[in-house]
Amino acid sequence: MTTRHTVAPKGQGGRGAYRTIGEAIRAASPGDLVVIAPGTWTENLVLDRAVVLTAEHGRGSVVIAAPPGEAPAVTVDGPDCALHNITVWGSDAGLPAVSVSPGAGLVLEECSVEGGRVQVKGPEDEEGGTTAVVLRRCRLEGARLAGLHLAGGVRARLEDTAVTGVDGTGVVLSGTASLDAVRLRLERTTGSGMRLRGRSRLRLTDSVLAGSGRAGLLLEDSTEAMAGESRIETPGAAGVHLTGSARAELTDCRIRGAAASGLVVQETARLSASGCSVADAGANGLLVTGSAEAELADCRIDRSTFSAVHLAGTAVGRLADCRVRGGSEHGVHATGEARIELTDCGITDVAMTGVSVLERAVATLTGCRVAGTAAGIGIGSPAGSTVADTTVTGTKEIGVQVAKGAAVSLAGIRISGAGAAGLVVDEGAEVTVTGGRVEDCAGSGAVVWTGARPEVTGLHIDRPGKNGVFLAEGAGGTFTSLDVTRAGFPALHVAKAADPVFRHCRIRDCAEALGTDEGAEPVLEDCTADGTPLIFGTPAAAPANGKPGAAPSSPSAAKAAGDSGEPEEENLEDLLGELHELVGLDRVKQDVGSLVKLMQTVRRREEAGLPAPPLSRHLVFAGNPGTGKTTVARLYGRLLKALGLLRRGHLIEVDRTALVGEYVGHTGPKTTAAFNRALGGVLFIDEAYSLAPAFAGNDFGTEAVATLVKLMEDHRDDVVVIAAGYPGDMHRFVGSNPGLASRFGRTLLFEDYEPGELVSIVEFQAGQHRYELTPTARTELFSLFEAMPRGEGFGNGRSARQIFQEMTERQAQRVAELAAPTAEQLISLEAHDLPHPAAR
Repeated sequence: MTTRHTVAPKGQGGRGAYRTIGEAIRAASPGDLVVIAPGTWTENLVLDRAVVLTAEHGRGSVVIAAPPGEAPAVTVDGPDCALHNITVWGSDAGLPAVSVSPGAGLVLEECSVEGGRVQVKGPEDEEGGTTAVVLRRCRLEGARLAGLHLAGGVRARLEDTAVTGVDGTGVVLSGTASLDAVRLRLERTTGSGMRLRGRSRLRLTDSVLAGSGRAGLLLEDSTEAMAGESRIETPGAAGVHLTGSARAELTDCRIRGAAASGLVVQETARLSASGCSVADAGANGLLVTGSAEAELADCRIDRSTFSAVHLAGTAVGRLADCRVRGGSEHGVHATGEARIELTDCGITDVAMTGVSVLERAVATLTGCRVAGTAAGIGIGSPAGSTVADTTVTGTKEIGVQVAKGAAVSLAGIRISGAGAAGLVVDEGAEVTVTGGRVEDCAGSGAVVWTGARPEVTGLHIDRPGKNGVFLAEGAGGTFTSLDVTRAGFPALHVAKAADPVFRHCRIRDCAEALGTDEGAEPVLEDCTADGTPLIFGTPAAAPANGKPGAAPSSPSAAKAAGDSGEPEEENLEDLLGELHELVGLDRVKQDVGSLVKLMQTVRRREEAGLPAPPLSRHLVFAGNPGTGKTTVARLYGRLLKALGLLRRGHLIEVDRTALVGEYVGHTGPKTTAAFNRALGGVLFIDEAYSLAPAFAGNDFGTEAVATLVKLMEDHRDDVVVIAAGYPGDMHRFVGSNPGLASRFGRTLLFEDYEPGELVSIVEFQAGQHRYELTPTARTELFSLFEAMPRGEGFGNGRSARQIFQEMTERQAQRVAELAAPTAEQLISLEAHDLPHPAAR
């Protein structure tokens, strides 16, 4: 049974009241309550048993002050002790105000500790047990050296607690101490905000570390930390600093205004970060040195003073779905023998190179985007880097530069709008290019300097300001299936003693096909200029428009020269005819026809040098299942290709399962991968409304929509997105994100098919498969469609195709019973072959 002991000055508290807190503690049994009257009590208290000290009139009414020159004010030697609503004053800011001995336990609730630290010591070895401490809604202020020091085998928890005004480190963990801190606010320390040493462990949640004189969070030795939904603001050094073999995992954390680097990982430390951001770092956003490793997913690094990401030594960095924006130096800078892997990352608006790889470092880029940088990608390492499915746009200088002696493989890269050359290969560089595009560069599409011999296959170069490919004196290499269109200078320029080999290359609409200096030795195998065989030393026939190499002198001449020709481009009129042959869809046909006319006008204005009016090619297809949405989407892509507004015009069909991941950090890369497959064509999102459920909560579909909006902006001229679904749900989808409404400005309504149109679909299917409906079967089929319920299971054209399949199966069963069926019987579909309405 709990006994209450009252402590009050003489003349107060009634009979039996104790005059000092120490007397009450000595008289108390384990589990007793000591109630203290208001006032300042100058004592050195020793809690050697399980007692609870509480202020009679609430927080701030009771002060326990250590006598001058003596410390601490409270010493805890027993288990399960507690202080409620009490203020503790230390006698010396550099000494403990509250000291907890090994094996003891203390709960501080609604308490303040001023002018001295809280010091908690645990057993030196694990066999000695642990020391347990809990601080709830407390404030630690005005200490020197440390505000809270946990040493040895301590298990501590902080809830809604503030540590402030410390002349030293805010919180120190050493030995095997473990701290779980929730809603900690730590500010104004001259040293680090939190420092971990030895083998200590930290879990930090929903907390703020602000205004530290040194690192916000410092991990040394073999320490570990997990931090979630926390902020580190304006630290005097690094935001998070890992050394030794420390480990840290950060989730949804924000690091702002670090005087040094935002994240520092050194020696053999390991950092994992997800959903985090680093902004306005005084040095690097992320610095990884030694043999340390850092893995970032869905993170942002903005406005770094030095390179946003810097790796040195043998460090390893892996970044997935991360964004680097702004900065005074490089976006990513790898030196030494470091390895950097970038997957689906974006780097924009940095003052120097987007990705710079020097010395013997290795970079692997997949599905990345570099935009608005001085230079796009610079490879200066011979160790062999790889760049795949990556876009470099709007650089002030060179798009991709491979320095002397460096080595890189480029696959499916797109370089657009470079302020100088698109791709530059320096002397002795080993470069392999497979696929990809270089377009709208102010300089040449590709420049190959003396001694360089790249292997280039399937590269398309469009609208370079100068040459498509410029080969300097003594350069070479092999160029296979190279396309050069609309070059302002000769498509291919070959200087003295250069001996490149061009195989199956096509040149179209260029000022000149081939320019050579005296002593040039190009080899041309099965190459054409505007359809005319291109042979070194033999000028191509001049066409009517006066451009050299525009057409072969005759079909037989082209054949003799080995011209295999190009696949025929689809004719716009044929495609429109194919559209109008579709059953029904009159309103959709009219809308698509209007769009085609509008885009023809836009194209003609562009060709005339006039600015194009604002135009969104993205569409919403609203209609019930089976109304032809996918068929029209596929035709729409082919129409845009015929108009020259899409490169490929292919269709990539996806739904929610292809875009939305199953865990945090999965959706962005998954959506990006699907989007990248559609580049140059149409991304058709079926049941798009499922990405914006009516009660979204934490649904990952929201992330997929946000990713799509960003990608649609980044690739607005190279993809068309069509969102399809039920009419009633598509309005909600478009309204789920402000960016969707501005991009989907037009909705095409696909109405349900009438019975006669469904009959026509069946007849079309029959004709394709060499069947014929008898007049009676046609009449009965019309009646069947007319009576068919138009509920949730009705599939419009899909239902018509299913019925046709059922009819052929029934007909096959019927004909199989005939001994010698005639040809007419084999192709006839009769009324007997129709499914019974009840079976539907």
